[in-house]
Amino acid sequence: MSSKSTPKALGKLRASLPLRKGVGAVIFNRDGQVWIGSRAPRAGRKIENHWQMPQGGIDRGEDPAAAVIREVEEETGTDKVEILEETRDWIDYDLPDDLIGVAWGGKYRGQRQKWYALRFTGEDSDFDLENHDKPEFTAWRWAELADLPALIVPFKRSLYSEVVAAFEHWPKKIRKQKT
Repeated sequence: MSSKSTPKALGKLRASLPLRKGVGAVIFNRDGQVWIGSRAPRAGRKIENHWQMPQGGIDRGEDPAAAVIREVEEETGTDKVEILEETRDWIDYDLPDDLIGVAWGGKYRGQRQKWYALRFTGEDSDFDLENHDKPEFTAWRWAELADLPALIVPFKRSLYSEVVAAFEHWPKKIRKQKT
């Protein structure tokens, strides 16, 4: 979409586009912290210095639970995770105006995602960001769940707040299991 598009034209385009179905992964380590990655730069995008959890689209006919494991392996280089819980509902987010008609080939206005809390069962050395043809992340680290909304791009903060609320009981529960 051109930066000279009128608000009316942009609104019309947004209304005509569907949401992309996807999944997201909240990977907890043994200390109840969450895996986050720093996004690899993309041509034409100004997203810098923001961290996010693994997420991605669901392939046609793919079960969301299988999709989240596949996405974790593609984006982090490991499948050493087990599902603890999933969000009861799907959570939606819309793209900002400057990405409408641009992101995902201009086919979607945002995403409708099912999020999963996952337990990481491996070692930190199992993560391999170069595992995929087009790496999603350039760096990774562990963070506190409550800190995540402040680390994500602004247009996903509401989504991350919902995810944090859905899984806020896991860090304490995991830390108790460790002792």
